[in-house]
This record gives sequence, structure tokens and C-alpha cells, in this order.
Amino acid sequence: MSVLEVVGIAASHGLLQAVRGVDLSVAAGERLALVGANGAGKTTLLRTIAGIHRAASGQVRLDGRELGAEPAHRRVASGVALVPEGRRLFASMSVADNLRVATSAGRTGRWTFESVVEALPQLKPKLKSPAGSLSGGQQQAVAIGRALMTNPRVLLLDEVSLGLSPVAVDGVYASLAVVAREGTSMIVVEQDLRRVFAVSDRIACMLEGRVVASGDTTDMTRDEVMGHYFGHRAAATAGDGR
Repeated sequence: MSVLEVVGIAASHGLLQAVRGVDLSVAAGERLALVGANGAGKTTLLRTIAGIHRAASGQVRLDGRELGAEPAHRRVASGVALVPEGRRLFASMSVADNLRVATSAGRTGRWTFESVVEALPQLKPKLKSPAGSLSGGQQQAVAIGRALMTNPRVLLLDEVSLGLSPVAVDGVYASLAVVAREGTSMIVVEQDLRRVFAVSDRIACMLEGRVVASGDTTDMTRDEVMGHYFGHRAAATAGDGR
């Protein structure tokens, strides 16, 4: 059974429909990459799954249980954690306190303060430093660590590499590899297709609020994904009557 199921989810920003009837599922320990151009609806979809943005229709199910209208803090307590675009850390608080604040979710499991620091070794020398004084890559690691402290069943990561140097991105993805080995399910929004193919089990391509293609990374090519990314393949398929 899937850990996470998204069924017919729609979400709007005022009169703008940002997500249009999306269906997705993520199995235990699976890594799903969500790709698409800016404005495709990726961030709104993640925020809707996390309970930050209200769904207009559809269902989000965690381990078969429908989350209904549960707000974000209740979904965190149920096992859904979001690493948001821009990280959203408490800049004046220490790295250690940014991590420990997540224990308020009340979930126990594999991830403790000690195991998170072990998985994210770049944080160890910075635990007493204000989070706002860290580099972009280190701040991203704090945001991931904070989410892990809630012991999520599903980890949602929005624009993991945005604004980071290649070296910082390498460090972040090395940390995510450790998380993946622990069996945490993930949905990752990522623009770098090289990273997408390297770290994900499946890819879902979004265009204008819809999932227009999905498949295993072993069955899809970069050219196919790029075609769906910009709508070329969707338009060609419609023109062929397929």
C-alpha cells in the first residue's frame, strides 16, 4: 500500500487554479521527483499536501487515512513534513534550537537530535551559531534536519538546490542519500534534471497545474522529460490524437 496518496487534488489562488485534479502516490521508501516550469503548480501542490494551502477538492491519504481538513501542524504530527522553498528558519535562534523546536510535533522514531546531526555532519560545528549566519547550503541542511526531527513518514522538499552553489548542492544531496537509506518516502521538487535522474525512483512532470506524464526514471529519458516540461510532447500527443 502507498504511504501517501493524492487523489484529484485541486487548489487555487483566488481565481487562478494552480493545481487541477492531480493524482499521485508514493510508496514506502520511494523518492518521487516533481518537475515542471515555474508556475506549473509544484509548490502549491506540496503546500496543499502539507496542509498549508487549502485544497478546493480532492483527498490526501496517509497510510490509507484521509487527512481531510487537518491543518499543517496536525499533518506534521501525523507524519507529513515540508522543507519549504526559502527554508524559513528562525534566523536569530541557534542551529540546535532550530532543530529542537520540531520535537513539538510529538513523534518519536529513528530521527533524534543525535542521529540528525550524524546524518548532517556539516551542522556539527555550527550547532551554537545563529541559523541566519550560516551559508545557504548549511541553512538548507538545517531545514532538512528540522523536518527530520518530526520523524516524517513522507518528506516534502521544495526547490532543494535553488540558489545554492554546486558544492553546497552536493552536500545537501549527500545528506538526502543518507535519509533515503533510512527508508523515508520523499517528494522532491527539483529543477536540475541531472540530479532528478540521479536521486529519484520516479518522475512526475507538471504542466499548467496537471501531471502530464509520470514514470520510473529508468523508463524515461531526459529529452522526454524536457518535452513534457515545456509542453512540447503534450501538444504533439494531442495533435496525434493519442
